[in-house]
Amino acid sequence: MHGFIQPRLLLLLAKKPAHGYELMDALSEEDNAGLDPGNLYRTLRGLEEEGLVSSSWDTNNPGPARRVYQITSVGFEHLHAWVIEIRNVRRRLDEFLVDYEANFPENRSEEHV
Repeated sequence: MHGFIQPRLLLLLAKKPAHGYELMDALSEEDNAGLDPGNLYRTLRGLEEEGLVSSSWDTNNPGPARRVYQITSVGFEHLHAWVIEIRNVRRRLDEFLVDYEANFPENRSEEHV
C-alpha cells in the first residue's frame, strides 16, 4: 500500500535501532517490491525531521561509519496512532467485502489478487 513504509519503519525501529541497510533488508523480506534506497533514506530523513526517529553515527564497527536510526517517544505515539487507523481501515474493508459478497455471491473468491 502506498505510504505504508512509514508505519513499517516505525515498527522495525520499535523492535531495535538499525541502520539503513538493515531496514532495507527487512523491508525487502516483507515483499515491498519497488522500494529503492533513495526512497528509504528520504523517508527516514522525513521521519527524523518530524521528530519520529533520531539518528547517530556508528563508528564502532569496522568499515565506514553508518547512521543508526532509533524511534523516539513521539515516534511511538505515531506508531500507536497508525495501528488504530489501520484497524479502522481493515474493519471498513471487511464490512465492504461482506456487503459485496452478500450481493454478488457468484463472484466470491478466496483467491488473492
